[in-house]
Amino acid sequence: MTKNTASLVYFAGPRARKAKESKIRKIAALFDAAGFAKLVSKDALTAVKVHFGERGNDTFISPVFARAVVDKIKQAGATPFLTDSNTLYQGSRHNAADHLRTALEHGFGFATVDAPLIIADGLRGGSFSEVRINKKHFKKVKIADAIVEARSMIVMSHFKGHEMAGFGGAIKNLAMGCAPSQGKCDQHASRFSVNKDSCIACGMCMAHCPEKALVWQVEDGKKHAAVNKDKCVGCGECLTVCEPKAVSIDWGSELGPFNERMAEYALGAVKGKQKRVGYFNFLMNITPDCDCVPWSDAPLVPDIGIVASTDPVALDKASFDLVNAQAGFTQSCLAHNHEPGRDKFTGTWSYTQGEVQLSYAESIGLGSTRYTLVEI
Repeated sequence: MTKNTASLVYFAGPRARKAKESKIRKIAALFDAAGFAKLVSKDALTAVKVHFGERGNDTFISPVFARAVVDKIKQAGATPFLTDSNTLYQGSRHNAADHLRTALEHGFGFATVDAPLIIADGLRGGSFSEVRINKKHFKKVKIADAIVEARSMIVMSHFKGHEMAGFGGAIKNLAMGCAPSQGKCDQHASRFSVNKDSCIACGMCMAHCPEKALVWQVEDGKKHAAVNKDKCVGCGECLTVCEPKAVSIDWGSELGPFNERMAEYALGAVKGKQKRVGYFNFLMNITPDCDCVPWSDAPLVPDIGIVASTDPVALDKASFDLVNAQAGFTQSCLAHNHEPGRDKFTGTWSYTQGEVQLSYAESIGLGSTRYTLVEI
């Protein structure tokens, strides 16, 4: 795919007044319209890349929607399995045992999805392969073995905001979601600091740091947290849980390269199967945060629908445009840019540079930012 080529992005709106207009039926219709059956072959092991949601989060993609995709893959003669990789941060998905327990708690059992669950990078994140990409930030990237070994893949992404990436869709799902812990470290590669005057010494950052990189310091009689930069892996969990926002990075210089590194990892996740990957973005419950956080805030805009494409860049660009075309909810995390046509993601996280992941992904050949929206 070149940047001068407009990719097809298929769209189904959220309204339904009869059975054949249900979201389940729309997923099947999008699967057919986008030609996903041609991406899989008989008996091919096909990864259905989902996000099982952190415990406490309730806006992850419904397992009922995953079942609709599983059914279509089986109709095409392939063998589907649901998969995700373990998290870098401490939480309910940090290892495969806890991860599977959380997935089952969230409804992704066999009785619902009719497919096995496989944690892509193994018990503790050590099952991965290095994939050569020869790009600016990485010559090789680390991709979870179940993703590498799958013959084909359908990627199901909940399109929403993200405090560092700006937004998360197909590109981020490929990049972070298909990488083991070491690969997630590679992508973040940012170092955080604590504003001692803003810190309230609550200890939340320490409780959530996977590397125990936060320590106590006392200056001028005031106790505050500080970052041991030799231990920090840049996962950003401290940033997420700090209520007074005492944790920060150099937003201007760090976030552009962060988005570029994600795009390179996304490229590595599909290398060798570029013609055998299809993508869904679910533009519903468009929250300000990733589904990795153990809560779900109010949505920024109304539900928009579901989009599908074989081009992850075009899909994310279309999703970005569709969200920004909406009027934002005033009773949400959206601080400004409520008007239709304004950027809802910088209206929520003013310092983010989410569009970098689109432009850079296009420049390295992951897809095209040009698209034609086809409503079904």
